[in-house]
Amino acid sequence: MELNWNCPYPSNRSPVFARNIVATSQPLATSAGIAALKAGGNAVDAAIATAITLTVVEPNNNGLGSDAFAIVWDGANLHGLNASGRSPAGWQTERFNHYASMPQSGWDSVTVPGAVSAWVGLSEKFGELPFEKLFEAAVHYASKGYQVGPKTGYFWRLAKKQYQDFEAFGDTFLPRGEAPSIGSKIRLPDHAASLQLIAASRGEAFYHGELAEAMVADSTEHNGVLSMQDLANHECLWLDTIKQSLGDAELHEIPPNGQGLMALIALGIIDKLDIGQYALDSADSAHLQIEATRIAYAEVERHLADSEYMRVTPRQLLSEQYLSARAAEIGSAAADPSPSPLGASPDTVYLTTADESGMMVSMIQSNYMGFGSGIVIPGRGISMQNRGAGFTLEAGHPNQVGPGKRPYHTIIPGFVMQRDQAALSFGVMGGHMQAQGHLQMMVRTFVYGQNPQAASDAPRWRLNEDGSVIVEQGFDTAVIEALQSRGHRISADKPEYLFGGAQLIYRLDDGYCAGSDHRKEGLAIGF
Repeated sequence: MELNWNCPYPSNRSPVFARNIVATSQPLATSAGIAALKAGGNAVDAAIATAITLTVVEPNNNGLGSDAFAIVWDGANLHGLNASGRSPAGWQTERFNHYASMPQSGWDSVTVPGAVSAWVGLSEKFGELPFEKLFEAAVHYASKGYQVGPKTGYFWRLAKKQYQDFEAFGDTFLPRGEAPSIGSKIRLPDHAASLQLIAASRGEAFYHGELAEAMVADSTEHNGVLSMQDLANHECLWLDTIKQSLGDAELHEIPPNGQGLMALIALGIIDKLDIGQYALDSADSAHLQIEATRIAYAEVERHLADSEYMRVTPRQLLSEQYLSARAAEIGSAAADPSPSPLGASPDTVYLTTADESGMMVSMIQSNYMGFGSGIVIPGRGISMQNRGAGFTLEAGHPNQVGPGKRPYHTIIPGFVMQRDQAALSFGVMGGHMQAQGHLQMMVRTFVYGQNPQAASDAPRWRLNEDGSVIVEQGFDTAVIEALQSRGHRISADKPEYLFGGAQLIYRLDDGYCAGSDHRKEGLAIGF
């Protein structure tokens, strides 16, 4: 389709056009991906180099102990990668009987980290450059130092109080007892040493060797049950994506345990409602999208879990009959269901890359909440995610905590096919904003024809767990009033981080167009 190149929303950014391109949330990481491309690597090499560097330069959102997901278009076929880890074998349900809710910190919130396996798996399947070369930028910044960016610095300061009870966290991330100030230089030498071990061993040190032993020793010391066997058993999974159409555009997501299914349900409902008859940014358009999201959110709350434990399949929830019936339920007034809360956090990094051969990568990596569980492996710089907090304690729920299970995940890479060709690689990091953001980017790009930067710049809405809706600064007052008149509980002027951060690469006939979210400190670069 022909995009509109106007950028009607307040922003200091322009769409970026190039035949090779990287877009992510941190400039130094974006540059690392470009360096990989210029060294003769492909889009996968660029994605891995970018992801590795992000663990250093944006550690408040991801680290060596993160999980990851990716979708790769190799020029002919689409490949999905689930690199989320399972819970330890020792996580019997009774272990959590004394908790009122799933813990968000400490070893009882840590599942096996999968990001390192994603880097290895991607490199083995698609990479052109030597694996060790992809670590050069990250090792340089970790050992020699880098200046802390404004968004990163803000959240780093908040972490001092949040993780004050974790000694190794302070030793690693609070030099002289303080978070680094914006623009100041920070070195992470332990992180650098661990990166070098991972690079030299192609990840073996992390899952079978020296680093694995260090993780297990710290877990044992603090009454955790992570074992060498748990780490050795981990593997990333190559799998088919699940998909849903909006007109002739087809959104692809990773199957559960990720929340991509929520975006597909909402999109399938919107596809039945002829949303294009309503004006861009109108109350009518926003109302239908919000109501479709309400339905999708409720279904995900009831059913989403590790796919091995789900009782209802994605195929059932995406059937024509089901989507048509749910679309017919949407009226002119707002419904206000309040599903039970799902775990969520906005603390994630997303990146996308593309090269002149036609290869495109959509990848996401996350600690989950801030720096994660608060657990940092002493002398190793490995901050452990707290993805276990994504489980529920509700007895009988498919996502109930138990041994050897993958928890519910919020992080989702998105990819769009159009007429059997790659069209858009994108993501919107930020907890429950991710699925909602995927819907909003799809509607803006493939219904209203907005270019990637304009779609990213546009003010967003977000459906909260309690059924209320927050809208971003820039929403027209008349639209807000019209939504309120339909029964939506609306609040505005909320912090921008609640609305996520998008990165998008759109494929053109000759090259690409990228957009990078002004809500983050990153950018898109190409050549």
